[in-house]
Amino acid sequence: MSGPECCSNPPILDPNSGAGHVQKLGGLNSYVSGLSCSKHAILLVSEVFGYGAPNLRKLADKIAAKGYYVVVPDFLYGDPFAYEKASRPLPVWLKDHEPDKAFEDAKPVIEALKSIGALSIGAASFCWGAKCVVELAKSGMIQSAVLFHPSFVTVDDIKGVNIPIAILGAEIDQYCPPELVKQFEEVLTAQLGDDCYVKVVPKVSHGWTVRYNMEDEAAVMAAEAAHQKLLAWFAEHVR
Repeated sequence: MSGPECCSNPPILDPNSGAGHVQKLGGLNSYVSGLSCSKHAILLVSEVFGYGAPNLRKLADKIAAKGYYVVVPDFLYGDPFAYEKASRPLPVWLKDHEPDKAFEDAKPVIEALKSIGALSIGAASFCWGAKCVVELAKSGMIQSAVLFHPSFVTVDDIKGVNIPIAILGAEIDQYCPPELVKQFEEVLTAQLGDDCYVKVVPKVSHGWTVRYNMEDEAAVMAAEAAHQKLLAWFAEHVR
């Protein structure tokens, strides 16, 4: 996962971006948006650039506007991947940020959400965060899941998912190529029937849902279409 697609068009991180704020939740600094009294919560698990990405926070705010309490934890502990650090390329960085660990870190966050009144919880991931959400989707801790351009997920990982799940992959993606997405679809359809939705989105590349260029109208429209699918999926399976 060290090729150009994974980290192309990296965001300019802004700790002050978004309409929400940062607070501790489940022991982690987390960007939160929406009313904490909502009975429906959404957990967003970032890609390698972390929870300070403005487009990710913008999406969190968009979801919160639909009545959810949205949480974006800093699963990277203040250490997002930085392209400019030549001495620490992605394979080296990943040794300190194994995707599996985020699943363990997510457990106290989920418990914190339940403790403040969340009765149903959905989780969505981007790239690096997919492994965490797939494991959550097998744990009984959440009610629904969405994966955007997943990485580090195998067909064996998908086996055992037992809640409604949507997966949107990119046509141009060497880390989760369309062939692999189709295998996910075969497994999930056998397991879940109509409670799964899997699509390879044409003419988009890995990362398109959160690393789009605001100056590119087609890229913005493609990202927005994916966001609307997420909102519709959670409206059906979380609310």
